[in-house]
Amino acid sequence: MIHDSSFSIQLEGLTKSFGLVRAVDAVSLNIHGGRIKALLGENGAGKSTLMSILAGRLRLDSGRILVQGKEAAFASPKDSIDAGIGMVYQNFMLVNRMSVAENVLLGQEKRFWISPRVMEQEVGELAERFGLDIDPKATIADLSMGERQLVEILKLLYRQSRVLIFDEPTAVLTPVEIAHLFEALWNMSKQGKAIIFISHKLEEVIAVADEVAVLRRGEVVGQWSVDEIESKEELANRMIGRSISLDIAKTGSNPGEHVLRIEHLSGPNLDDVNLVVREGEIMALVGVAGNGQKELVETVAGLRPPASGRVEILGRQWKEFFAKPSWKETLSYIPEDRLGMAVCREMTLTDNFLLTTRQGFSKGLWLHRKQARDTVAKEAKDFNVQPGRPEMAAGRLSGGNLQKLVLAREFYRHSRLIVAEQPTQGLDIASTEEVWQQLLRARNHAGVLLVTGDLREAVTLADRIAVIFRGKIMDDFSVDDQERMKRIGLLMAGAA
Repeated sequence: MIHDSSFSIQLEGLTKSFGLVRAVDAVSLNIHGGRIKALLGENGAGKSTLMSILAGRLRLDSGRILVQGKEAAFASPKDSIDAGIGMVYQNFMLVNRMSVAENVLLGQEKRFWISPRVMEQEVGELAERFGLDIDPKATIADLSMGERQLVEILKLLYRQSRVLIFDEPTAVLTPVEIAHLFEALWNMSKQGKAIIFISHKLEEVIAVADEVAVLRRGEVVGQWSVDEIESKEELANRMIGRSISLDIAKTGSNPGEHVLRIEHLSGPNLDDVNLVVREGEIMALVGVAGNGQKELVETVAGLRPPASGRVEILGRQWKEFFAKPSWKETLSYIPEDRLGMAVCREMTLTDNFLLTTRQGFSKGLWLHRKQARDTVAKEAKDFNVQPGRPEMAAGRLSGGNLQKLVLAREFYRHSRLIVAEQPTQGLDIASTEEVWQQLLRARNHAGVLLVTGDLREAVTLADRIAVIFRGKIMDDFSVDDQERMKRIGLLMAGAA
């Protein structure tokens, strides 16, 4: 086995602009084998652009990349792969009906034909060498999200990648799977691989990384050894450039009447679901992605009828409620898919705001557009949407600001039931803090169903927690129940 601890890549003065916007501004970084480098920054700081350059998906405007001291040009992803750079994306690219070994060797076969037994032996030996606990004979469709991620890692290791880039790798993992991933990263690092770890979860960065680089507005503003950072609060302050509190003050809840009652709901990916949300509380539904959350949320939001069972919203049956829904003091839905469902990126902030509030600015056939623009300007200011110009296209906003626009629109409706689906996924710490504060304020007049895979978010915000696994509610309890809180990770993995 070859150890690559002497392997290095230097990024010198990398610059990339899109029109008048400089996304990456003269960035210089050193990447070394045997080290885990965390890359941090707010939404829009340039992390994704920088990694896309390194992965060969974007061409740089100026600067140079040195691999082992020699200048390299990455005109395509193939050039990057040939230089030993691989990236594990959030959306896994695997063939569900094929085995682990077949997926690892797909498109990478060294010979014209290779027997399944030899494939499984090669992949099994590779997994054992790096301490990856995965059965090469297993079918992808039967694997958990954490196990599928290990297959993506094996694909890179099989083609002898020396730099492995991980973009928000824990977003779809259980706590147990996160611990296994960290063990895998440490094993790869010990054997000389260079790891780039991108995450908004500061406690994970401190736990797993050797060093941290912070990007702000496309520039590297600092690089430190993790040993130099005393707390995640200090790391957050360095990243944002100002003092920020990670402790959210949450007052005690005062639950009122039921705003959502689900009884024995079954259907595609749902198994006898029973759930209650009361006015004045936040109920967090937690679980690994793909365990029925999508189907449950779509039913509550009116996008699919209940297959069987009973769904009652604001005291009315599902069919009656959605027969003639009101725009105000009713149900607000904040979908996970911000660009695909929540907004139209080509439309202005005003037109996006009107998607669910138009009735509030209409009189007969007339639309009071000036009133709408003035309202958008005010709400954008109150929710810190930057920039908040009513007539600019929504697609020009960063992910965090886009989410705050959606929150501003949906909270303007003063709804009594709010369904927030992964509301801070992919957001930086400052945007996350602002979204959390808005959700807690909404609890004063509404019941909130918070659908999240982030346990920190659930524990911080929720009054009650329900754990879902394979479409079934495994347990439902108060956050004050410490014994049951300790078992959330096991429940998310299906342990009764």
